[in-house]
Amino acid sequence: MADREVVLKLSDVTMQFGGVVAVDNLNLEVHKNEIVGLIGPNGAGKTTAFNVITGVYEPTNGNVEINGDVVIENYPQGKMTDTYKGRNQGVYTEVKTMLPDAVTKLGVARTFQNIRLFKGMTVLENVLVAMHMNQKQSIFGAAFRSPLARKEEAAMREEALELLKKVDLYENKDDLSTSLPYGKQRHLEIARALATHPTILLLDEPAAGMNPQESDDLMKFIGRIRDEFDLSILMIEHHMQVIMGICEHIYVLNYGGQIADGTPEEIQANPAVIEAYLGGDE
Repeated sequence: MADREVVLKLSDVTMQFGGVVAVDNLNLEVHKNEIVGLIGPNGAGKTTAFNVITGVYEPTNGNVEINGDVVIENYPQGKMTDTYKGRNQGVYTEVKTMLPDAVTKLGVARTFQNIRLFKGMTVLENVLVAMHMNQKQSIFGAAFRSPLARKEEAAMREEALELLKKVDLYENKDDLSTSLPYGKQRHLEIARALATHPTILLLDEPAAGMNPQESDDLMKFIGRIRDEFDLSILMIEHHMQVIMGICEHIYVLNYGGQIADGTPEEIQANPAVIEAYLGGDE
């Protein structure tokens, strides 16, 4: 991947809650237009890593770079100075924090393990809500529907409709989001993330609850939106068929620690990965 630009980089990221190290010294890179998998048994720290990347959690140690800039960084402080169980204490000396909305404006969008659509809104309205983060009009102008606000609203609606066409949801634009079949609800959640104009898309178990046919359709869908929207994608997934079928590089966590990374073929043959999923000999 030397010829690809690094768009997301985690260096020595450690997340400790009290005495529990949920993520221990994670080093990870996602290159431009690459699809990367993050896998591991339940409780391995995968979603915690997503929460650090998106600004939900401040890491206890380490940093996060987006498009070459360090935007999140921390080191053990206060009581954590004495109780820290991770590595690389003393390496990082800066504190940089960023709230989730600021991370989103940098081009990072995510979906969630449990679908979080706005249940009382239509398909179109779900997408429009996400677009408002890029709205240029003031609250005053929007509230009183100034000519510029109406023009911007019309442009957002047109853009949202075009997006729904691209993700095969245009025919459902006026349907309540919860009335969609499960697979289409997943597509809508991804479409809502795309509405923020991301360059990096984080997918948290997008194939959860899907049957084999739906999972196969999802793989094709993810590959298509990667190409069509010029995206880099980092995804958590338990469906090995999906991960092995679409990812170019895979990182593996177990009990918070990084135990392997490599191509799908290398990961499938890695003894540490096999033991983490199947258990070792007594």
